[in-house]
Amino acid sequence: MTHDGVRKRVLIADDNRDAAESLALLLTMHGHEVFVAADGVDALDAVTSFEPDIAVLDIGMPRMNGYDVARELRARSDGHDVRLIALTGRGQSDDRQRPFDAGFDAHLTKPPDIESLLKELLK
Repeated sequence: MTHDGVRKRVLIADDNRDAAESLALLLTMHGHEVFVAADGVDALDAVTSFEPDIAVLDIGMPRMNGYDVARELRARSDGHDVRLIALTGRGQSDDRQRPFDAGFDAHLTKPPDIESLLKELLK
C-alpha cells in the first residue's frame, strides 16, 4: 500500500539491471506502477510512452548519463513536470549539488533507503 494512498507512475533508469529490478519490486509492493529502463536513451523514450510522475535516474549510465537525461527532460514539454530523483554512488557535498544544477528535484545515494525514497515520491 502506498504511503498516501496515491499510486505513482515511477520510471527507474539504471544500467545495473539487478538493482533496478529490486527497486522496482519494492516500489510495486508499495502500490506504485513502475517501468524500468536500462539506460538514459531508453529512459527518454519511456517518458513519452509511460508518462511517469517520477523518474529515478542513475547518474552513471551508458549512452546517456543521468545529468544529460535530466537536462533533456527539463527542455522538453513532456518531461518538464516529471519529478526527477538522482541516484548516485557518491554523496560528497559537490556531488550532491551537481544533480540540482542539472534539473533534479532530489538526490539519493546508492543503495537508496526505501523509506527516504518513498518520502520523495510523496513530494
